[in-house]
Amino acid sequence: MALASPHITAIAIEATEFPDLARKYHVTGVPKTVVNDEVEILGALPERAFVEQALAGLRNRERETEGGEPGTGHRE
Repeated sequence: MALASPHITAIAIEATEFPDLARKYHVTGVPKTVVNDEVEILGALPERAFVEQALAGLRNRERETEGGEPGTGHRE
């Protein structure tokens, strides 16, 4: 995705070389992708599934911060 858009950046970190980061992000397997410190995706996924999971996670987080019920998008 980072190659396709100038609005996306990606950084690869070797977990064994940076144990503090591995602990911070609870890396228990690789690959692990963290999007904006909010969405975590564990494992290799096909591109479409990866994008769908990342966007769904960001939408859910956005709804939660707007005061809605987690995962529903509805406000009380």
